[in-house]
Amino acid sequence: MKYAYSLVIFASIFCANAVPAFAQGGGEIVKPRNYKPLTITPNGDLNDILTATMEGTINAFAAKNLKREEIAATLIDMTDASDLKSASFNGNMQLYTASVVKMFYMAALERQLEDGKVKTSPELERGLKDMIVDSSNDATGYILDVLTQTSSGAELPTKQFEAWQRKRNRVNRYFASMGYTNININQKTFCEDAYGIEQQSRKYKGANRNMLTTDATARLMAEIVSGNIATKMRTDRMMSLMKRDPFAKDPAGQAVEFIGKALMDENIRDAKLYAKAGWTSKSRHDAAYIELANGKKFVLVIFTENHAQEKNIIAGIAKVIINAVRGK
Repeated sequence: MKYAYSLVIFASIFCANAVPAFAQGGGEIVKPRNYKPLTITPNGDLNDILTATMEGTINAFAAKNLKREEIAATLIDMTDASDLKSASFNGNMQLYTASVVKMFYMAALERQLEDGKVKTSPELERGLKDMIVDSSNDATGYILDVLTQTSSGAELPTKQFEAWQRKRNRVNRYFASMGYTNININQKTFCEDAYGIEQQSRKYKGANRNMLTTDATARLMAEIVSGNIATKMRTDRMMSLMKRDPFAKDPAGQAVEFIGKALMDENIRDAKLYAKAGWTSKSRHDAAYIELANGKKFVLVIFTENHAQEKNIIAGIAKVIINAVRGK
């Protein structure tokens, strides 16, 4: 009886600490064997359009004290897949990611699934959908746990924490291996605040917060759209999760309160919109890919800081860019 009782205790302890089947064997996230970064060439004409639009926006919102260092944007013309052209305004300036970081976690998860290092399950699919479609912070925490084999909890002593933090940096190493620079994407997103080891990871005063640039974000969107970062099946899945319809009977906020608002304001009903927005009490961002009826295709990423309630900043910029691309 003692022997049987010991087995029960052992099994209970083992099961309580076991990693779910779909998370086992995660390991490093490795770029596809034949991966090559997209060739995206800065274009003077596009840059003139974007710069004039951004300068005009700063002037238009001068009364709201919109500062140059509080806004950034990147535009990529994807109409000709063999000749991608770009423009950037503060495009390499780091800003807090808000929920736009969830697009990076989605891409990393699809890579692990493709590589067989993470196994799918109904719960994993639910978490991925809720992270992108509903922008759930709880789902994001779960997905990041699966990706990095870490979990929230109490603060740890230095050596244990360093081991934990190295695993948590796994997504950073993945994107760095593909040449992404000036970004930090190793934190969960929260409705309120981080506690315990999550706050320890942030260095308590936010020194290790998630940070992105519009250049890096636009590049990732372009790599998803073009099928460059994963198999077509997986990039199609990512696109389907980011599909937005501002004219739907019950549209989500990501469709109507960001770049999609420009499509509504201009009554452009024949465009296709794919996007991942992010917003906090201070940040308002959007990363979008748009296909217009005239065949024009482009990525537009806009970040704003300290003006989260000003929905017309992003919509106004998008409106000018969309009409310029339409030739109007």
